[in-house]
Order: sequence, then C-alpha cells, then structure tokens
Amino acid sequence: MTTSQVQKIETEFSIKADAKEFYDVFCNKTHQVAKAWPDIVQSVVIHEGGWGTERSIISWNYVYDGKACVAKEIIEDIDKENNKMSFRVLEGDLLNHYKSFKFLLHAVPKKDGGSMVHWTMEYEKINDNTSDPHTLMELVVDESKQVEAQLISQDC
Repeated sequence: MTTSQVQKIETEFSIKADAKEFYDVFCNKTHQVAKAWPDIVQSVVIHEGGWGTERSIISWNYVYDGKACVAKEIIEDIDKENNKMSFRVLEGDLLNHYKSFKFLLHAVPKKDGGSMVHWTMEYEKINDNTSDPHTLMELVVDESKQVEAQLISQDC
C-alpha cells in the first residue's frame, strides 16, 4: 500500500550561538558545515547558482547510519530577515525511501542571548513500510550542535 500524503516531524532546541550567525552558516556558508563536522559531513558543494541564493543547487556527501550517502538539494525559499530557509531534495539516498523530502530551518533570536533553532522535515513515504525519519532528525540536531560549537569557538 502506498502512502501519498506529506507528513512532517519537527524539533526545536536552544543554542548559545547568535541566530543570524547560525542561519548565515546554513544559508550563505553552507560548505562550512563540512568544516564544523568533518566526520559526518564530508563535503557540501554548489552546482548551480550561488551560496545564499534561491534556486541554487547543492549536494551533500555525508555519513548516515554508518553508510556514505549523498543528497542533491535545491534551495527553495530564503527569508534572510527572519532567518528562515528551505531545501528540497532532488536526488540521492533519501529518495530511495521517500517520494519527496524537504528540510526547513528557522533560527529565532532569544531576548537573553542565543537562539532557538526550529527544524522541520516534510516528507512523503514511498510506502507504509518506510519509517519516519527520526534518526535523520537526530543527525540534523547533532549537525546543528557542531555548527554552534564552531560559531562559539569563532572558527566558522
């Protein structure tokens, strides 16, 4: 049986890094995610467009569940004023399990310093046997924490 509706999972967590600086890494300096977490993210390469521009196409080479994976994504929406953006997967390992997959990021400044990071994954399963991507969300949270650590150490 085929599932044909888009589902989503979300998470939100606090970081000590500034919201604009955190967002800036994912939007304008995406390639630096590999610098922040080289054990998991081997590379982030731009294929079309420019860093921080809508419709740009980038690819990620990363390790997930102990396996080398790739994801080619298009940056769909960028809202620099509100630190929001979305990436839609065009090709790669995730599409072996999902008909569609999209990542949404929103970094919100906190009044007392630091920020709240909100990640959403929207996906459509290939079939009912496909599991929800909870372990992938854990990977994205860990990736965010690595970027936070780089920002706090002023290395990004």
